[in-house]
Amino acid sequence: MEYAALNNGIQIPMLGYGVFQIPREDTKRCVLDAISAGYRSIDTAQGYYNEEAVGEAVRDCGVPRAELFLTTKIWISNGGYEKALASIDESLTKLQTDYVDLMLIHQPFNDYYGSYRAMEESYRAGKIRAIGVSNFLPDRFIDFAGFVETTPAVNQLEVHVFQQQKTAKEILKKHGTQLMAWSPLAQGKNGIFSNALLTEIGEKYGKTAAQVNLRFLIQSGVVVIPKSTHKERMEENFQLFDFCLTREEMRRLETLDLGRSQFIDHYAPEVAEMFVNAGRI
Repeated sequence: MEYAALNNGIQIPMLGYGVFQIPREDTKRCVLDAISAGYRSIDTAQGYYNEEAVGEAVRDCGVPRAELFLTTKIWISNGGYEKALASIDESLTKLQTDYVDLMLIHQPFNDYYGSYRAMEESYRAGKIRAIGVSNFLPDRFIDFAGFVETTPAVNQLEVHVFQQQKTAKEILKKHGTQLMAWSPLAQGKNGIFSNALLTEIGEKYGKTAAQVNLRFLIQSGVVVIPKSTHKERMEENFQLFDFCLTREEMRRLETLDLGRSQFIDHYAPEVAEMFVNAGRI
């Protein structure tokens, strides 16, 4: 496993396992399979509604808690200091742990400044080892980072070969904030699993297009959290540390960048309305 040092010195695995869109009834099995396959970093969220199942897997997996890296996120409806503070304790209870390794603000909506103050307080109390944000695009991140006491340790964004977040990378680097990729396999969009360039490079190393994409991100300094409900695919996604892409291969893969989201436009008014409405539920 390779690791990145966050801006407070905490080590985060470069490869983790994400549980977004995994039904609650399947989550425990999937997390146990992932831990069995070697994963030690698990990413969940209040808004995924499967924290309890993740907690059950962590309890029953047989791996000491200190060897696991748990990430969760505060959902929009828990925005604001008081609600966020209560939700942090609720997440700890569901996850059956005294602390989480990383907690993020899930979306830049509602009173996320109040939520962040609650996270800072919990960070100082030892309930959270590192704090950060998710889906804060460059303009929002610059504004936010300029008015908080604790610089975010992580910003989790959509990152894959088709959306490489080149502008965001430079801004996060300036602030010492680690870029973390959600949906690093683009959920299969744009034919990523059969892409000609990814496949060509993969053949040289005996790797799949998916593995080349993930290796490209890791070598670019991006933490990845691919999701799968199939153990054989989890194991495949884990086999990223026995090969290394050349500088020329990295350069060629950079040309696949389309520079836009393959899922959602956070700047679109209708998207903002969707998140605001979600925060009222």
